[in-house]
Order: sequence, then structure tokens, then C-alpha cells
Amino acid sequence: MPVTYNILVRVESRYLQEQSDPDAGRFAFAYTIHIENTGAIAAQLIDRHWKIIDGNGALKEVKGPGVVGEQPLIEPGAVFTYSSGCLLETPVGTMEGRYGMRASDGHHFTAPVALFRLAKPNALN
Repeated sequence: MPVTYNILVRVESRYLQEQSDPDAGRFAFAYTIHIENTGAIAAQLIDRHWKIIDGNGALKEVKGPGVVGEQPLIEPGAVFTYSSGCLLETPVGTMEGRYGMRASDGHHFTAPVALFRLAKPNALN
């Protein structure tokens, strides 16, 4: 049986009204990420690369080791979940990115994070 490397990433985002100040151009968002190893071999999350784009089209990139201070080893069938956040100057924006992964056999691969929306409720209506 060939070795498979497969990571499934699911995202939930929410607006943080209590940490936002729209009059000052401060819109706070939280997101929860679920990283599931659907492959056949354990994999460690080594680094991350985010592209955050606000409603004006301004791009901010975030790169670094691990997530929330961790570089978790995710066994086959296991899910690693964490929460983080970001600030935008507009009530809507998007995020997308990737995780750099290293399988327990030493193979390096990328787990993409599909584009997801950050939006203040009713901002798109």
C-alpha cells in the first residue's frame, strides 16, 4: 500500500464585536482551525503562511513557525484544533494560506488552507 499524505483543513470564523471599534477602523475577527490528518502517516505542522486581504485590497502576509506557539504532530485519523484572530481596517476581508508539514518518514509537503471570509454581520447585505 503506498504511503499517503493528506491533511484536511476546516475553518470557522466570527466577528468579535466587543474587541472592534468601527469608528477607528478596527474590526476584530477570530477563527478556529480544524486540521485533520486523513492520510496514512503521522505529520507535524512545521510552519504557516497566511495571506490576509482587507476590503480595500490591502495584503498582509504572515509567516512563521508552527501555530499558536505549537508544532503539533498529528497522527492518522486525529484532529488538531486551535483558535487565533486578526484585525482588519475594514468590515470584510479574506484569508487563505498553507501549512508546511513534515511526515514522520521525513517527507515534506504542503497542506493548503482554502480562502475563507471574514465579515462583520450584515456587512455584505
